[in-house]
Amino acid sequence: MEKNTYLKEENYREVIESYTLEDWKPLLALIPEIENTKEFGRIVGGFRDENGVFQMPMWVEGIVIGKFIDVVYNMPIIISFKWYEWDEGREMGKSGFDFDSVDIPTKCKLITAIVRNDRFCDGALVSAFESGIILRILKSIERQVKAKFAESSKKKTGKAYS
Repeated sequence: MEKNTYLKEENYREVIESYTLEDWKPLLALIPEIENTKEFGRIVGGFRDENGVFQMPMWVEGIVIGKFIDVVYNMPIIISFKWYEWDEGREMGKSGFDFDSVDIPTKCKLITAIVRNDRFCDGALVSAFESGIILRILKSIERQVKAKFAESSKKKTGKAYS
């Protein structure tokens, strides 16, 4: 698949469900790095420069967020859909939502909504990392991916994947 493409709303579920364990590794490999990151971003600007011009404040994302963006666009798991009209996603974004209660393609829709929202609301992605929502989504994906491949490995070999 061409890099930096969006999945189509018509078939994103099939595409995501076809991903192998190897396909998921780059995304899941970010989990320990996210867990060990202390600062996900910082605000720069918000002052007048030497010419008296006000420099608008903006978020500068940390390294792990840049890696995350690269992975989600290049896998891809970013879906072309009207994320800004997706009310179910707003509910999922609230604190305490059980991400294990939804499938991986739905979690990818939520990642899409968060990433795309950041393009219009500077700092939204940093906030999603700081609040732990991205880490919770990724850990849920990891559990479901491992369960899926453990089950398929057991069917093929009679032994569970580990």
